[in-house]
Amino acid sequence: MLSKFQPMRLSILVLFSAISISFAAQSEVVPTPTVPAAAAEAGKDVVHQLNNAFAKVFETVAPSVVIIEISKKNDGSESSPFDDLFFQGPPDGNNPRKNPGALRPLQSEGSGFIVRPDGYIFTNFHVIEEADKIDVKLRDGREFPAKVVGTDEKTDVAVIKIDSKDLSVVELGDSDAVRVGQFAFAIGAPFKLDYTFTYGVVSGKGRSKLLQTSGYSISDYLQTDASINPGNSGGPLCDIDGKVIGMNTLINGMNRGLGFAIPINMAKDIGAELIAGHKIVRPWLGIRIETLGDDPEIRDLLKGAEKGVVVRTIEANAPAYKSDLRPFDVITQVDGTAVETDSQLQHQILKKKIGQNVELSVWRKGRMIKVPVKTGELPSEITRASNEPIQPIPRNQQEVGKFGLQVQELTKDVAERLHLAVPQGVIVTDVEDNSLAAQQDIQREDVITEVDGKPVTDVQSFREALNRADPRRGVLIYLDRKGSKTFAVLKVGNG
Repeated sequence: MLSKFQPMRLSILVLFSAISISFAAQSEVVPTPTVPAAAAEAGKDVVHQLNNAFAKVFETVAPSVVIIEISKKNDGSESSPFDDLFFQGPPDGNNPRKNPGALRPLQSEGSGFIVRPDGYIFTNFHVIEEADKIDVKLRDGREFPAKVVGTDEKTDVAVIKIDSKDLSVVELGDSDAVRVGQFAFAIGAPFKLDYTFTYGVVSGKGRSKLLQTSGYSISDYLQTDASINPGNSGGPLCDIDGKVIGMNTLINGMNRGLGFAIPINMAKDIGAELIAGHKIVRPWLGIRIETLGDDPEIRDLLKGAEKGVVVRTIEANAPAYKSDLRPFDVITQVDGTAVETDSQLQHQILKKKIGQNVELSVWRKGRMIKVPVKTGELPSEITRASNEPIQPIPRNQQEVGKFGLQVQELTKDVAERLHLAVPQGVIVTDVEDNSLAAQQDIQREDVITEVDGKPVTDVQSFREALNRADPRRGVLIYLDRKGSKTFAVLKVGNG
């Protein structure tokens, strides 16, 4: 028999059940679209367009990219760790090394790109340097032997040629118009993985002093984070339209996102000269320079000079050596054009012709002067005299200074024996390790000719000049180094 309370309990249960269902329904999260369907489809379309644009770059450029295989004699001075690590694997029972003591020809791969239908190819000088045999492989599988047309070591540009015609060629862009942040694409053969395609952006422009030859840097590189590895050298760096904007040439470590390319405008100009059979010649003044402010040690001694380029060294017998230019001068203008960095000064000189008269505006000891210089031809190697060492002298004849210098008077006999053209001064016979002089790269056989503007004629005048100098402010020492003129600043801390 049912209790009279049962209907009530059932009603309460039904009520709670309904409430629970209601709460459950309310707590259930119902996703609402944040992007309208039409917009989402449009976004996918943009991605598809970008995807197609990337693929189109490869399809457009790859037929004009070549893989360059190099073979040269192995004299035992070079090794190929990448071959061992990446392509052969560790030696074991299934992979023994054949003739481990034998010197096999060195083989390597690089990249290049075809610039003329009759087989002219741009690549890096270092790719084909000292090659005994050059083979070129095309995208369609054909292979050709190649010959070197011309090279320019200072910019790392080379031209090679294969005997063919009607070849697919790249379209060259304008590297001056390249913008930081735009897409960049690299095609090459990293680690012998032919026709690898990577992308990134142009990370920077005007990167200089990355690679110097005889202390003379030419290229202002494009920087990219597109993955570039050994084997990409000489290959193209392209824009979104498939136009070549640079020639890949340098990497800073592997897969670190720091790759560099020679601007195509420079490579194009040099390549045209090489194809025409012309020797690459450049004007120079024969000075080593640095941007004012790069060296804080000399900043206090140049108060009054706001911007410009400091002359660090004047090379022996160089054009500037025959002028009134001096080390420690600050060049502010070239033929009326202001220069604030070492790269700007170099570019202004590179625009000149060999043998052209150039007027330099120079800050010297608080006043502005004009210094005329006639440009010369940049030599392939900047040579220096090879001097025989100074014979040891008794210690009681040496002057051991607080800066870590040991000197002796420059006699006529010593000057003749060491082929020095300096008429007077003191010659450095030794430099103490970890001394101020050593830190400033003062070297044995340097001839000290001035201290803080005062001529040095002998050991006595050198000692007196040092005693008058303020080492906390900095002591400016003029040096003649095997024919080159340079300077050093000896400065002690305030502690």
